[in-house]
Amino acid sequence: MIPRIASTRVRVAVVGAVIVVAVIAYWAWHSGSGSTAEVGGATPARAALSEAPNAAPADPDSVDLSESQLASVKVEPVAEREFPIEKEAVGSIDFNEDMSVQVFTPYQGRIIALFAEIGDDVKKGQTLFTIDSPDLLQAESTLIASAGVLELTTRNLERLRDLYSTRAVSQHDLEQAVSDQQTAEGNLRAARDAVRIFGKADADIDHIVAQRIADPTLVVPSPIDGRITARSAAPGLFVQPGNAPAPYSVADVNTMWMLANVAEIDSPAFRVGQQVQVKIAAFPSRVFDGTVTTIGATVDPNTRRVLVRSEVKDPQHELRSGMFANFVIRVGTPDRSPGIPIDGVVREGDGTMTIWVTADRRRFIKRTVKVGQEREGYRQILEGVQVGELVATEGAIFLSNALSTAAQ
Repeated sequence: MIPRIASTRVRVAVVGAVIVVAVIAYWAWHSGSGSTAEVGGATPARAALSEAPNAAPADPDSVDLSESQLASVKVEPVAEREFPIEKEAVGSIDFNEDMSVQVFTPYQGRIIALFAEIGDDVKKGQTLFTIDSPDLLQAESTLIASAGVLELTTRNLERLRDLYSTRAVSQHDLEQAVSDQQTAEGNLRAARDAVRIFGKADADIDHIVAQRIADPTLVVPSPIDGRITARSAAPGLFVQPGNAPAPYSVADVNTMWMLANVAEIDSPAFRVGQQVQVKIAAFPSRVFDGTVTTIGATVDPNTRRVLVRSEVKDPQHELRSGMFANFVIRVGTPDRSPGIPIDGVVREGDGTMTIWVTADRRRFIKRTVKVGQEREGYRQILEGVQVGELVATEGAIFLSNALSTAAQ
């Protein structure tokens, strides 16, 4: 009887303990729910989400900078800039062949002396060289003889006129003397013209007639103002008209040619008369103005390129034939697009171009963009950024290095 009573008491105690634990757990849960309700009626995790409903997970291509690191980065809003539609071509400088002259001697002879060197600037009419010309000697000899005959016939005519006044000679003799004197005058005029062809002035011709001395020295002058570009002449060399090479070549260097070969696909964009800007490797900070004067009529079958020739102004005579150059020509209406300084665009290892965008000037997010042309220190952005967005215009490389370091 006693063991049965003890067993009953144990069961009652266990049940009571279970009830007490359940009550305590209930009140503990209820109390926690009430405290949570006081801050919004949700669990702590839900409360955090309600506080930042738009929060996004961390971007693996973002970098958060400290105050000290911000000094290495310059941030500016993206602005719209004008990017002209241009074509470029590479070529070389050459002499303007329309203003270049090969100077030959007009008559054969041996060169006596030279008066100009390659690279010398000469004026029109300036002596380049002289030759000993047998043709000039013959012309001057004829001139002297014609002058003598005219003098003789003139004196004879005067004498016959005196005699005719006293009927000492017939009228026929007088008329013959007049004819001879007029013929001598014509021969002298022809002789003077023949000598004048050699470049002799009237004063020179009068001197030859007065002194009765023939000078075979033929002076060959420069036909234009320009620069000596070639010389094959040498003292004692026998030269003839038109025999190559010319003793001298002279070119007007106020204008030069730029010869460029443009890709066949670009050739329709070029027109005669278009203005070009020529940049010379020897003058990296200079731009020379020019005009397209000729577009080739054929396409080179080997290179598939077309010759485009431009006339370039060179008033200071600084350009030299053979200089390496390239020209830029505007072929359309300029585009207006977002532009970012070159330092704000980074070329990645795979060839893509990226920029760093920020909204709060502290967190920077890398963004891939499509770039266009480069103009005056700015890179055209065709896709990937809008005007007004904040981007890193300096320190983009620093941000890329910081991202790489964080990834490690």
